[in-house]
Amino acid sequence: IQAVEPQRLYRQIADQLRELIKRGEYEVGTRLPAERDLAARLGVSRTDGRETLIALEVEGLVEVRPGSGIHVIARDPAPSARRLEPNAFGPFEIIRARQLIECELAALAALHASKAQVSGLREALVLMEDELTAGAMPINGDRLFHVRVAEIAENGPLLRTVTELYDQRNNPLFEQMGHHFENEKSWRKAIVEHRAVIAAISAKKPDAARAAMHLHLERSQERFADTWPQAAAPAEPSAAASH
Repeated sequence: IQAVEPQRLYRQIADQLRELIKRGEYEVGTRLPAERDLAARLGVSRTDGRETLIALEVEGLVEVRPGSGIHVIARDPAPSARRLEPNAFGPFEIIRARQLIECELAALAALHASKAQVSGLREALVLMEDELTAGAMPINGDRLFHVRVAEIAENGPLLRTVTELYDQRNNPLFEQMGHHFENEKSWRKAIVEHRAVIAAISAKKPDAARAAMHLHLERSQERFADTWPQAAAPAEPSAAASH
C-alpha cells in the first residue's frame, strides 16, 4: 500500500484498494485491515478511510459485517451495484459544507423569523416524529426543517445551495453510510438538537441559533464517525429452555 496525500478524495483511495483486491493482494474471503490501521497505512484520516470502505461496499467488493470486520466478497464490482458518480461528494464533506452555511442562516433566521415561520419549523419536527412512529427514517421532516430555516433568511441563492447539499443524501455513498449509522436513537438525538435551534430562533437570539445549528451538524458528523454498529449478542437461553 502506498501512502496518499491527505487532501486527496476517497475515490482516489478506493481506486488503490480496488486495484489491490483485483490483483489478489486481498483475496476474496479475507478481511481488510481494521479501519484505523488501514487509514494509517494509507496516510489519510479515519473518516476518509470510512468513506472509502463504504464506496467499496456500494460497489459490491466488500461487506461490512458488524462485530467481524470488513470482508472482501468479490474481485470486481457487482453488475447490479449502484453507480457512484466520479464527482460524488462524501458525506463528511457535505456536512462540513452545510455547517459553514446553515449556521449563519440560523442566525439570520433568529433575526427575521415570524411566529408563523417558527410554527412551520415546529411542524417539521412533528413530521419527523410521525415518520419515526411509522417506522421510517424521518428524512422528509429533517429536510423540511433545514429548508425552512434557510427560507426564513430570505436569500434565494443560499436556499438553493442548502437544498442541493441536503439532497446529496440521495447519493449511494450517503445512503449506505446512513444504513450503518442512522437509526431511531440517532434521529431522536437529532430532533432534540433541532428543538434547541428552534428555541434560539424563537427567542430571537442569533448567536445561540448559530451555536445550536453548529452543534447539531457537528454531532451529525460524529454520529457518522462513530464505531461500527456491533452485531446483537445471542439471546441467553430461558430458564425453561435449559431444562
